[in-house]
Formats: sequence, structure tokens, C-alpha cells
Amino acid sequence: MIRARPPVWLSCSSRFATLRPGMALGIALLALALLASSWFLPAEDAARDAPLGVDVYASVVDGLRSGGDYYAVAAQELRADRAPLHPFPAIRLPTLSVVQAALPDFVSILLLIAIAAATGLAWSRRIGGWFERGPPRIAALFLLAGGMVAFVQPSLVAFHELWAGLLIAWSLAIRREDRWVEAVALALCAMVIRETAALYALAMLAAALRDGRRREALGWVAALLVFVAVLLLHARAVALVAGPLDAVSPGWGRLHGPGLFASGMARSTALIILPWWLGAPLAMLAMLGWAAAPGPLGRRAALTFGGYALAIAVFARTDNFYWALAAAPAYLVGMAFLPDAVRDLARPILDRRRVRVQRITR
Repeated sequence: MIRARPPVWLSCSSRFATLRPGMALGIALLALALLASSWFLPAEDAARDAPLGVDVYASVVDGLRSGGDYYAVAAQELRADRAPLHPFPAIRLPTLSVVQAALPDFVSILLLIAIAAATGLAWSRRIGGWFERGPPRIAALFLLAGGMVAFVQPSLVAFHELWAGLLIAWSLAIRREDRWVEAVALALCAMVIRETAALYALAMLAAALRDGRRREALGWVAALLVFVAVLLLHARAVALVAGPLDAVSPGWGRLHGPGLFASGMARSTALIILPWWLGAPLAMLAMLGWAAAPGPLGRRAALTFGGYALAIAVFARTDNFYWALAAAPAYLVGMAFLPDAVRDLARPILDRRRVRVQRITR
């Protein structure tokens, strides 16, 4: 067993602190490969500057306020925008639009800001447990703010990914061994707003099974079953309004690689102010930091962010960069773990000390 050194920034040792040389070298090589991949972006034209669906679903909300049916109005607006209606995930789940149609616009904006504030407060408390000293804590809080800049923009209030991303981040921050019911409930709210939030629930289910927490695992299974039931009803409703002549989505499974995730995360956070050749690698480095984050929250966050990175790398098109918003609010905090992560990776790799054994015969 390798003896852990005192942490650099953290209040406790990172997950890399006791790695053996072979494992440390493997992680370092993987990190370098991922870092290099962030400079290789797909050759296709990258996404539209405005997130797909914001204007369309703002119009859907207006149509609902005029007494229209959600699926009929959504189909009409998507056809007018020349957007696909097939397969059924091309039409968003109705939850967010129906709720917003029942509320004045300013109430929806206040609700979005309130959820963002609750998410930021929850993460601030968890950051305080990792970083007790002032400078590291301040740096981590600045990184948290950098990840949440997109989530307090009133112009994006109709964007489903925004709400789902905040609810996922809030759920992840408040989850504790004695407080998982609230986390499951928030995750279910995120899933019925945007189906990509189910990836987070699957990650949490896997973590609960790994930790032997059966009751919590059953809670995540129950939430996923409710989501599947909602999704089946949604698919049937879409089938009633989508005709054979309606446009079909070009599909997913494009295998664009990790560079698309790094680029999408850079475009979804404060890293957008940097040139892409700097912002994307920094976004990828945050993943290394989360891999080293200690404690159950660090492990579950790393599993969640890694799951979204894998899904975007394998399935997303270039215009699906906004999928990264599901993981964006707290993602940049991973860079605060880098001083400890890099030191703890380098130590076993560079340590050349050897124990020499001599046998003396008389």
C-alpha cells in the first residue's frame, strides 16, 4: 500500500493518492489521450449558435395559452421550422411547456432563478467539505459560477436542457446516504422534462448497486420505471400527430469522439469566452479532476460526467452539443481538484526509489 501524502488543496487525500505506479501510469496515458482528442473536432459544420428548440418551444407555450393541444401545436411549430417529427424523441416531452403555459412568463423566469440559486447553494456547501482553506474554496466557487452562467439567462427559459441540467446538479449535490429520496424525486422531475436525464439516474443506480445500498437502488429503479411509462405514453401521442410525410431525424450514433463532448462543454459554460483550442482542453482536464475527487459525491459525480461524455462521444451529432448542458452546472469544479490529481499521479510514476535486499553469507 502506498502511503498518501498530505493534500495540496483538498481537505483530504484525493482518490489518486494511493495509486500504484502501473495504475497511475495507465490513468496518466488515458488522460493525455483524452486531452489530445479535444483538439480533434468533427469535420461537419458545428451546431447552430442558438440552441435548437428554444424559439420553437417558446411558440408552443404561446399556442398552449391560446387553448391548443400540446402535441398538435408542437407538430405544427416543428413543421414550420422544418424540423423532424420522427422518431418520437424529436418532440420534447410536454411537461415543461404545459407548466410554463399555466404560469406568467416572469414566474417561469423567477422559478428558473430560484432553482439555480438552490443548486448553487447546495454545491457551495459540498465544496466547503472538500476545500476548507480560503483560496482553494474561492477558486472552486468561481468555477461553479462559470459552469452556471448559461442557467440564469431568461432568454433560455423555454429550453428543456437548462431545467434538466439544474435539477440533475441539485439532485447530485443534496444526495447523501440518509437523504436520497429527495435526490431521486429531483431526478424524476429532470427525466420527465428531458429524457437524456435518464442517463444520470442510471449512473446513480449503478453507484447504489456498487455500494450495496438496496433501498436506494430500488428508489432509482422506481423512478426509471415511472419515466419509462411516461415515455411510452409520449411515444403513442407523437404517433397520432406525426405523419408519414413529416421529416425524419438523421439519427444518432455518429461516433464523433470525446472532442465533441469537450467542445460542447466549453460552449455550455464560461469557457466559451476562450478560443476553442484552449477551452476544449480545459473542459477535458476537468474530467481528470473529477476522477480524483474524494468521497461518495466525487465518485458519483465522476460516473455521471463520464457517462455523459461517453454518450456524447458515441451518439451525438454535431448539432447536439447542447446535450452537455445536462452535466454543465457543476462540471468546471473538477478543475479545482487538478493540483492534487496531478501531484498524486506524478508521484508514483516519477518515484525511482527502490528497496535493495542483500544477502550476507558467513
